[in-house]
Amino acid sequence: MLAAALLTLALLGSAHACSSGSSCPAGIACRITKPALLVLNQETAKVIQTAFQQASYPDITGEKAVMLLGRVKYGLHSIQVSHLSIASSKVELVEAQSIDISIQNASVIFQGTLSYGYTSAWGLNIDHTVDFKIDSATDLRISTQLTSDSGRVRTNAASCHLSFHKLLLHLQGEHEPGWIQQLFTSVISLTLKLVLKGQICKEINVISNIMADFVQTRAASILSDGDIGVDISLTGPPDITATYLESHHKGHLVYKNVSEDRPLPAFAPRLLGTSRMLYFWFSEQVLDSLAKAAFQDGRLMLRLTGDEFKAVLETRGFDTNQQMFLEAVLETRGFDTNQQMFLELFSNTPISQTQVTVYCLKRPKIACQNKGVVVTSSVVVKFLFPNPDGQSAVAHTFEEDIVTTVQASYAKKKLSLRLLDVQYEQQRGEGGQSTQQTCSPPSAVSDNLVGLTQSVKMQVNPAPDRGSLACPGAASFWRWKRLEEAFTALMNSKGLDLFDIINPEITPRDGFLLLQMDFGFPEHLLVDFLQSLS
Repeated sequence: MLAAALLTLALLGSAHACSSGSSCPAGIACRITKPALLVLNQETAKVIQTAFQQASYPDITGEKAVMLLGRVKYGLHSIQVSHLSIASSKVELVEAQSIDISIQNASVIFQGTLSYGYTSAWGLNIDHTVDFKIDSATDLRISTQLTSDSGRVRTNAASCHLSFHKLLLHLQGEHEPGWIQQLFTSVISLTLKLVLKGQICKEINVISNIMADFVQTRAASILSDGDIGVDISLTGPPDITATYLESHHKGHLVYKNVSEDRPLPAFAPRLLGTSRMLYFWFSEQVLDSLAKAAFQDGRLMLRLTGDEFKAVLETRGFDTNQQMFLEAVLETRGFDTNQQMFLELFSNTPISQTQVTVYCLKRPKIACQNKGVVVTSSVVVKFLFPNPDGQSAVAHTFEEDIVTTVQASYAKKKLSLRLLDVQYEQQRGEGGQSTQQTCSPPSAVSDNLVGLTQSVKMQVNPAPDRGSLACPGAASFWRWKRLEEAFTALMNSKGLDLFDIINPEITPRDGFLLLQMDFGFPEHLLVDFLQSLS
């Protein structure tokens, strides 16, 4: 039951639901469909076994009048599960009610110690203690309701039924059923069934809520890093239909433990389908808030060493031979290559010694559109060239307003960002001040430095047979390439690479971003949870 119902929560995280066909406020929505539940149900036995083993079974004591023996006192002590196997299990979604799990032919072996005593016909008190084993076969049916409490998912096994097909008592050393075995099997079977049912159902309810907390904490961790996080509190209980579970989250930005309070956009269930196992819906408001926090946290800055800068240029097809590169830059921009002022300024400065810093001047804005995710930002590019004396440096800074359209994809455990379009307005370059001295080059050279920066961002067309759009510029390329690496590293640090994600699709739409995918069973998540119980 827990593998299907609660590992579902690991993917849901936390939720709010709205009735089918209507819209409701949400920053993030999630839908997990019936095929996903069937995958999660594959490992039901492991969680059910944990529930049986974790249950605390009380001693069973009593007294029974037996012909010829008089009154017999007995007790079953230290009851525990030594083996469990499940023949089959099924999961069903009951519209607007519950997740129903049925387990057929669960074979369970209990063991412990049996003590009994009676007074013989000669007046002697006879007491015996013997190890026992109970061989049982049972069907288990559980109906689990999902509710919300203080913004957290809670589970309630409202209905839990065990039906025993077999319950046989075996005493240590007895190969054939003896009179004591027959006596106690008939005497204690009803009491034993009631005790086992009560304790197992109680433990399933306890473990289900422990797991709900476990997976919600894990989900919150995945959506946080350092001082930046996302509030995934529930705004209501999950919605259960015959074909999917659907959840809605607040999605508010949490920065330095302070949660923003903004009106939530409207989500409509019709935006998600049922053909894939798992769907996530992110409003552009959530993405825009994360970009704001990244800017406030000083994360939107890129520093390139000279070798890194050179590698970027070579990756984009530039010949970085010093003289040839500078002449090619000037020719590309329409400048006369005899303008020695420009060449002399940099002829003694190898590109490998150049330092480049790129950072956002003000916080970027993110909008989701059908054509892609549109990022609007003001970017500063700063070139730092060492002088031949080795003691001073020349800094030149260029500012540009950029509107970038990006399409994201995820494959082979890596995030890729494809630049569909870049529009920028180059502001005038300025001679900057290094930490050592101020250098103000002649205006003509300053103009040519603008040309250099523009040329670095000139379009480099791929081979025609690649069938892809022209990639707009090395500067945009290196910024987004580094973002790819940073996002991939961040996701992997949260364990995303441990999930078996199958054919994921990332689709931007006006006002939101849609993620849809299939997946294999998250074995590592189950292992982590079971270890947390031990």
